Amino acid sequence: MDDKRYAVLIDSDNISSKYISNILDEMTKYGVITYKRIYGDWTSPQAGKWKKELMENSITPIQQFRNTVGKNATDSTLIIDAMDILYTKNVDGFCIVSSDGDFTRLASRLRESGMEVIGMGENKTPRSFRAACSVFTDLELLQDQEDEEITAINNKQRPNRSHNIIRISKIENAIIEIIQENDNKGKQTDLGEIGSRLQKKYSDFDVRNYGYSSLSTFINEMDGFKTYKVNNAVLVKLKEDDNIKEQVVKYAIDNVRASKATGVELAILGQRIHSQYPKFKAKEYGYSTLTKFVSSIKELLIETTDNKRIVFIRKKES
Repeated sequence: MDDKRYAVLIDSDNISSKYISNILDEMTKYGVITYKRIYGDWTSPQAGKWKKELMENSITPIQQFRNTVGKNATDSTLIIDAMDILYTKNVDGFCIVSSDGDFTRLASRLRESGMEVIGMGENKTPRSFRAACSVFTDLELLQDQEDEEITAINNKQRPNRSHNIIRISKIENAIIEIIQENDNKGKQTDLGEIGSRLQKKYSDFDVRNYGYSSLSTFINEMDGFKTYKVNNAVLVKLKEDDNIKEQVVKYAIDNVRASKATGVELAILGQRIHSQYPKFKAKEYGYSTLTKFVSSIKELLIETTDNKRIVFIRKKES
């Protein structure tokens, strides 16, 4: 099968020249670069650092004068070029390199036309642009890898970018949903499927953001999952712990029974359960919410009183 062809379009106003080798190296994972263009005002002093890189990496500079102070004049030129390239039908995808959220609509439009859109930018890139891309990669992440290989002996501290990284709890919930969906269909869950579906759900998901080099290690170190091999396939399943479910059920019943006739507000009961069993997740046992889990306990009854859901001990039928 032939490699996919990509157009790499770089917004020099928002990207430092120090990332160019990382950008081109990362794109070798996806296919062959057939267009390499960079947009900016090459008469300005700020463009000086890029000029050496353009020659060494055979990147075509596209001149755009700054006609208005404070405006990013390269945006419109890059967008027009992207649409022109799209209509030539000479590429299978685009790599848009910018930290500017103004390219969100361009990424969406290209994907509507069936193009794969690889986004790259600094950690400050707005989530709107990240989500519009098929895949988005933080350039600092690629730079960190190179720095660690070159200067590991210096024990450099990695920059803190956690504010723009998807929370692990959201990743865990997404994996649980994938596994349970397959369980309901009688299917096993392959590690590759998890990686593919996480990438589709979160375009900027990358295990390297969490300090791992492989998805299997990342998942193995989560409390709720384990991986195992069947022939050449790596499969993922939930760690089974029926004992904790029994403990939570007993804890919930005891709490409600201790309240006697007044019952316990559902929200308060949920807080108590999470406090006592912080690793307990109702989704791991097939329930979409903790409310559904509590409702499944035959000894308990949920009633709505004054717009509050109260949990009582169910009265035995005479």
